Amino acid sequence: MKTPWLTIAISALSAFVSSYGQVATDPGLQSTASPSAIPSVTAEPSIPERAQIDQIFKQTSLGKDADDQRLHIEWRQLENRIVNDPDIMAAKRSAEAAHTDLEKRERLRTYYALYYGRMRSFARSDDLKKAVDEQERAHISQTSQPRVRAQDSALPSPSPTPKKKDQKNQRFKKFQGGQ
Repeated sequence: MKTPWLTIAISALSAFVSSYGQVATDPGLQSTASPSAIPSVTAEPSIPERAQIDQIFKQTSLGKDADDQRLHIEWRQLENRIVNDPDIMAAKRSAEAAHTDLEKRERLRTYYALYYGRMRSFARSDDLKKAVDEQERAHISQTSQPRVRAQDSALPSPSPTPKKKDQKNQRFKKFQGGQ
C-alpha cells in the first residue's frame, strides 16, 4: 500500500516541530513563580539613541587598519588642538634658540615633557594615551648621548688652545702684499 506524500510531509514536519517544542523537565529550570508575577514583555523593542550607536561602533574593532586610521585621526585632532598653545610655542622657540648642544637637549626635554603632557591630559582613549607615551619616549630618547662622557664637576674641563698660525701661509700673504 502506498502512503500519500502529503501524509509523510505532515508527519515529518510535526516530528521536527515537536523536537523544538519540548518543555524542560528538570525541576531546577522550571519557574516556581505564579504566572501573574512574570513581567509582561512589551511588543515594541527599544531602539538605542544615535549617540549610543556611535559609542558602540567606536568601541568595537573594525580591524587593524581601521583602528590605526582612527588613532591617526584622533592624534591629528589632538595635535591641532595644542600646537598653537602659547606655552608650547615658547618652549619650542627656546629650544631652537639654545646656544650649546647640551643646552638644546635640556630645553628639548622640557619642551617634550610639556607638549606630550598636554596631549596626554586631553587624550580621551587609552589607546591614544599609550601612543602619546610611546612618542614621548621616542623623542626623549633622541636627546640622549650614550657615547659621550657625562660632565663631571670633579674633573677639570680642558681649556681651549689657540690655533698656531701656519708659517707658510703667512709668507704667502707677505708675498702678495698683505700684512
